[in-house]
Amino acid sequence: MSAKAISEQTGKEFLYKYICTSAAVQNRFRYANVTTETDFDRLAQDHPWLLTERLVVKPDQLIKRRGKLGLVGVNLDLKGVQEWLKTRLMRETMVGKAKGILKNFLIEPFVAHKQEEEFYVCIYATREGDYVLFHHEGGVDVGDVDAKASKLLVGVDEKLTEDAVRKQLLTHVAADIKEVLASFIVGLFNLYQDLYFTYLEINPLVVTKDGVFVLDMAAKIDATADYLCKAKWGDVEFPPPFGREAYPEEAYIADLDAKSGASLKLTLLNPRGRIWTMVAGGGASVVYSDTICDLGGVDELANYGEYSGAPSEQQTYDYAKTILSLMTREKHPDGKVLIIGGSIANFTNVAATFKGIVRAIRDYQGPIKEHEITIFVRRGGPNYQEGLRVMGEVGKTTGIPIHVFGTETHMTAIVGMALGHRPIPKEPPVAAHTANFLLNSSASSSVGYTGTPAPSHRAFQWQKEAQGNK
Repeated sequence: MSAKAISEQTGKEFLYKYICTSAAVQNRFRYANVTTETDFDRLAQDHPWLLTERLVVKPDQLIKRRGKLGLVGVNLDLKGVQEWLKTRLMRETMVGKAKGILKNFLIEPFVAHKQEEEFYVCIYATREGDYVLFHHEGGVDVGDVDAKASKLLVGVDEKLTEDAVRKQLLTHVAADIKEVLASFIVGLFNLYQDLYFTYLEINPLVVTKDGVFVLDMAAKIDATADYLCKAKWGDVEFPPPFGREAYPEEAYIADLDAKSGASLKLTLLNPRGRIWTMVAGGGASVVYSDTICDLGGVDELANYGEYSGAPSEQQTYDYAKTILSLMTREKHPDGKVLIIGGSIANFTNVAATFKGIVRAIRDYQGPIKEHEITIFVRRGGPNYQEGLRVMGEVGKTTGIPIHVFGTETHMTAIVGMALGHRPIPKEPPVAAHTANFLLNSSASSSVGYTGTPAPSHRAFQWQKEAQGNK
């Protein structure tokens, strides 16, 4: 499961399109999006209700507690909305520790209501099933809902019933709206399951004599369910968290990933940072990032990502050149480090992937030297000896400082070296060895390692590749 946040507008569009309930859901599809390119005359033509309704305007950029931050304009006409936006649209704003630009806003009808008509509802996924939370008091001052909300666990393969909602969640709700809320919550839960949501929160959910109003929503969906939900989702966008811009390089790698059977991921955290990673394996990427943070490098960590699943030499080249292109755009006074890490691969041909990385290093050798980049490498797995050999060779021929280590070195030891917490050994220790496998002695003699041949046909192919590279 890959839970990714969606915009409030996207979440509400899904709800308005697909919820099945006897409750009267009001203001369906009555929202308008505002950016710097918005023509308000055209906007009013497309949404005539903007000229007749009182309005609410707020940023739609995955920001929590917008009301308390003064980021919600309430009970305005369209001119009032425009005036309110003048001091906020494209302005830099601090939200907690995140600094970002407010550039995407949502306009909706203002709903006049009483405090006692506000409720809180949330559904989220856990290992044991899906929890439904409900509290009879909603709004900006709802407080610690985990502590005070009523909870109902719907186990895997179980169904939520209106009777269970009434008995377990709505005990503090007035009798005249219990049926409406029970029907809406069951409909919401079914929508949550059918569209593969992993998190869906509405606060406040307003219930008046006219029906149900979804005022504020936050939601995440399981991005890996795209093949199941494409017809309903459409081309869903996943906005970056507030304070982190969406970069074209991330989209480029995502496109490579989508066209490949391998896994290629890239998230830019701080493009000006001095610590960059190119890690093989999703689990290893977490370990390396955690180690960098533990050693005090959190503010200088530039990216997060991984390549795995036996990418080809060309795919690894494309991935590596993207990283190197980003690294060599702005100098750092202390120089930069690139950590090419990984554990012991089980089926990825290390020699092939490293050839792709070496090609990229050769292509960028000028900028790498100019930006004073030092490279640290640690890898094991099929044909890793050949991979380490070519990596070491490119360091010698280009003059780039490249420190190469195999399975004799602990997986994250190179992080300490890269960050200056431990010395860089002049000569790597002799292999001890947990991973001299998939190569026979003739295939590995060029780098001084010995091993036993593997029985699989695929391993035999790798042996031939290694021998051909001698």
